Amino acid sequence: MFSKKRLAAAAAVATSAALVLAGCAGGTPEAGATYDPDEKVTLDLAFWGNDVRADLYNKAIEAFNEEYPNITVNATFLGFPEFWEKRQTEAAGGGLPDVMQFDYSYLRQYSENGLLLDLEPYLGSVIETDPLPEKILGIGVVDDTTYGIATSTNAWGMFTNPALLETAGVEEFAGGDWEDYDEWIGEVTDAGGGAFWGGSDWTGRIQNFEIQLRSEGKNLFDEDGTPGFDEDRLKEFWESGDDIRDGAVVPQQTVEELNPLSAFDAAKNASELTWDNFGAGYLANLGESYTELGLVAPPVTKDGAKDLYLKPSMLHTISAKTKHPEAAATLVNFLVNSPESGEIFGTNRGLPASETALEAADLDPMSQLVKDYEESIADRLGDAPPVPIVGYGTLEEKFRVLGTELNFGTTTVDEAVEQFFSEMDVVLNQ
Repeated sequence: MFSKKRLAAAAAVATSAALVLAGCAGGTPEAGATYDPDEKVTLDLAFWGNDVRADLYNKAIEAFNEEYPNITVNATFLGFPEFWEKRQTEAAGGGLPDVMQFDYSYLRQYSENGLLLDLEPYLGSVIETDPLPEKILGIGVVDDTTYGIATSTNAWGMFTNPALLETAGVEEFAGGDWEDYDEWIGEVTDAGGGAFWGGSDWTGRIQNFEIQLRSEGKNLFDEDGTPGFDEDRLKEFWESGDDIRDGAVVPQQTVEELNPLSAFDAAKNASELTWDNFGAGYLANLGESYTELGLVAPPVTKDGAKDLYLKPSMLHTISAKTKHPEAAATLVNFLVNSPESGEIFGTNRGLPASETALEAADLDPMSQLVKDYEESIADRLGDAPPVPIVGYGTLEEKFRVLGTELNFGTTTVDEAVEQFFSEMDVVLNQ
């Protein structure tokens, strides 16, 4: 069990170089190692969250111990930034927890530095794979090796505000290509009369660029870090937003004034392209006057393309230096696949990735909306792209910042392309 009291934040963040040294310093436990079910085993479990999630993990551990009374689980939690500060410090010292809740953006960095256990020997035996669709199992693979198991998934989609659309007298976006979406945005904006807009400048989100590239059979970045686009393709993408920036989408000045709320949170936008697990937060910020949201597929770039994919809300991983790999894998399996886990966590960690856990989860209306949405886009779901390159978060933020400058009119497309490629050169060659 664990204390409700949060751990103190780590004093300093270790460097990437320290991670490399830590990864090379120790060996990996023998794959397939077993433990005596009568032997007393202690595992450390770390996750990010709040007191609500901590209570849920406490209940899950109690249920786990009913089946595995010999395995003691000592769990600790922190807020998201502090969680990764602590992991960086532990990685530099070679002492990561046995089992960790893990973020997708860190998976490549930690696995390539030898810090995470190869889970392949435990798949299909200790870790059940039948409840996990192949596309979900593939999410945790780096360089053909499985290092993480997704607890939950989300997909790129488009939220809409039915109340604003009713006020505007405009129907829900019926689907179509990006030009169709631009026309729909303009129609809503005109009907809003300055009170609200049809949407944001979607060219400011790298994910919209990504799904266009996927429709062309390319990735943002391949496994080896090679970009799937050149300057001309990025220029074409950003230039496609020239028309909507001229009054159709919410002005960047309004966006800045609303911060930290987004225009969609503040009922100033009738649509927003984002990950489908943002819905509950949107409803909470919109307030009691707004009781429902729409959730529809993003515009199509090429008919029949597998441009969308399931992304993990979070994963579970195991330290490469754990002394009890099979016990740790047993805990991961329980936290991901067991009906008890689905019943206890519900959608606290996102829509459960495991069919067994999902069946046991009690879905609220928003979670049911997401579940129905992900089923509706099945024909557009392709394999997940390679796990993000080290430094992807920096590039995603640079893309967003350049998008705001384009919307402000303080930079040109040519200047934005040059800046992004300069940043990309630094990240890819660091």
